[in-house]
Amino acid sequence: MMKKIAIVITAFVSLALTGCQTDPWEDIEEGNWNNERSILSLKFENQIGQPVITRTDENTGEIEVSINADAVPDLSSITLEQLVLSYNAKSTVVEGESLNFENENNTSSLVVTSPTGKTREYTIKVNPFQETILGTYQIQDLVLYGGTGPEYGGGGVLSLTSKPWVWPENGPEKELDNYLVFELSGITEEGNTYGTVTNYAGEDETYADFTFVAEPTTDVNHFYRKIPKGQAEWSRNYTNGTITFTFEDGRTTTGTFEGPGTEDLGNGLSKTIENYAFAFNLNGTDDWDNIYSDYDKFVKKPRRYWIDVVKE
Repeated sequence: MMKKIAIVITAFVSLALTGCQTDPWEDIEEGNWNNERSILSLKFENQIGQPVITRTDENTGEIEVSINADAVPDLSSITLEQLVLSYNAKSTVVEGESLNFENENNTSSLVVTSPTGKTREYTIKVNPFQETILGTYQIQDLVLYGGTGPEYGGGGVLSLTSKPWVWPENGPEKELDNYLVFELSGITEEGNTYGTVTNYAGEDETYADFTFVAEPTTDVNHFYRKIPKGQAEWSRNYTNGTITFTFEDGRTTTGTFEGPGTEDLGNGLSKTIENYAFAFNLNGTDDWDNIYSDYDKFVKKPRRYWIDVVKE
């Protein structure tokens, strides 16, 4: 009899406990756990590159973006094209709406609210962007850093035209009257600019033939013809800081657009850019049997190449 009573009491207590138990999924479904109120990514029309998003503290955040100033009359109505928030958060500004940045600080703001009602106000600062590469450039010099074993004195920085006897008559010097004209065609969805570049042959109407004519004769146009002849396409990637040129046959070359300054190459070598330069890393091969020679520097182990230009 006592055993039956104990079983009944145990069953009653179990039912009572079960009836008082909270549904473990209820808080999740209702969002009571979620205080997240962050902007994960966003994109405005005519935005260049990626935004810099900073959560300053629990209540505030800052965002910096660059907008192509050439594509808009002013900053008074910039459309928000994409906005990604933390899970189930809400924003006071939604995709398709516009913000006004036409003020002294070029700033505007929006508020993000979590499912639990907590808020964070983001101040967005716009940096007006203008594509700096547009315009006309005169080619001034073609400079190479090359050579096997620079730590043993095998490296050198020199103009291609400083050794005229290793080139044909229509060698590198034929490039020095050339000029480049860059025009803008548009902006990609990622915020990168692109357009056309025309490499004019100059007064002599001749492009350089980069063939090494000393022994052994070697075609090295693949090293030094980095900007295509005539008209071609260019694109700038602002995430990794590069510029890419596309030839008519689809080949591409990628380098950087450098401003004034001195680049330390190590081992007592350096390259100074007075105005601007298109710089390219070259993939040569060490040749210890020909160290210290012109052949080694120009043909076997070219390392880095600059096309020095002046903007008109």
